[in-house]
Amino acid sequence: MRIVLGVAGGIAAYKAVLLLRLLREAGHEVRVVPTRAALEFVGRPTWEALSGQPATSDVFDDAAHVPHVTLGQGADLVIVAPATADLLSRAATGRADDLLTSTLLTASCPVLLAPAMHTEMWQHAATRANVATLRARGVHVLEPAQGRLTGTDTGPGRLPEPAEIAAAALELVVAHPQDLAGRHVVVSAGGTREPLDPVRYLGNRSSGRQGYALARAARARGARVTLVAANVTLPAPAGVAVVAVETTAELREQVRAAARTADVVVMAAAVADFRPVVAASHKIKKRADGLIEPIVLEVNPDILAELAAQRLVPGQVVVGFAAETGDESADVVEHGRAKARRKGADLLAVNAVGGGLGFGAVDNAVTILDGRGEVVGKCAGTKDQVAHAVWDAVGPLLRR
Repeated sequence: MRIVLGVAGGIAAYKAVLLLRLLREAGHEVRVVPTRAALEFVGRPTWEALSGQPATSDVFDDAAHVPHVTLGQGADLVIVAPATADLLSRAATGRADDLLTSTLLTASCPVLLAPAMHTEMWQHAATRANVATLRARGVHVLEPAQGRLTGTDTGPGRLPEPAEIAAAALELVVAHPQDLAGRHVVVSAGGTREPLDPVRYLGNRSSGRQGYALARAARARGARVTLVAANVTLPAPAGVAVVAVETTAELREQVRAAARTADVVVMAAAVADFRPVVAASHKIKKRADGLIEPIVLEVNPDILAELAAQRLVPGQVVVGFAAETGDESADVVEHGRAKARRKGADLLAVNAVGGGLGFGAVDNAVTILDGRGEVVGKCAGTKDQVAHAVWDAVGPLLRR
């Protein structure tokens, strides 16, 4: 595949080197188009050595081949990372004052922009308007990540990790079945947190990556997607409505609200089983005798079982996820079979955690069970591949 990788002039340009390597190692032909400012951060020899292609920023370079037109016309995919506030502004207003913006004007292929800038710049009304304009034209603009920025600043504006940008971009050019077209899909993701006091909580290590992959895959297959995200710092999938929550009670409320118009609900979030009966209003202190006051827990609602039992829409398909570890009584799949029969969902994707799989990992492996505990599918691979395997299993249930 022929990819144009645009690089704008921000400190995050160094991460684009890693993105270039990922794309090249995946077998793609990549032409880097840096802005003049980008070359102040990473020089032309680096881009050319890693891409095997010339890296030019001026429309007059190699003018005989008219690169300001031919690059965009010949690309299968255009990625800009980082996309600075200046680049977003120039792209939104249709400027063509360098090779990169000219390429954006001539590209008829999918275009993905990965913004990176200081928080104040990202949140400025002008930048938000530029992003809205670009998205309205069909350009895919990722949400920036939150975290450490230049110097000591932190906040939204950090460039997403190269692997996340590559996955989101490549997803745009994969030909997926449109079997979810016209459907409304609700996906939960992440891990809920139950406050113990103002600074501590009960929680888990879920990153939300699998839920986000499910949302991306559903959107790619034509669905309207609502993603209820519990404590997730990943960039929002393009074209997906994201609702942020923290606790199990908040997750339950928002999932049920969205599910009232949903054809499919997928509970991929890791929901806390317990919560404190009372959360302390102040930070719990250590006692001089070394003892602590007991923390009394109560059971949280079983959201998946509720949805399966009530079916807020007639014919609604309900899918659950179960992270399991084997023990002396049963292996992962046997534990999953028991849970599938107990929960009453149409499908349960059982995944083993540990050993490089599960929480926070790039890869995953699931066994998909029906409501009786029978195996109806298996998949081991990236979380995007697992997500499509789950939607493959959902498809026949929507046609019944």
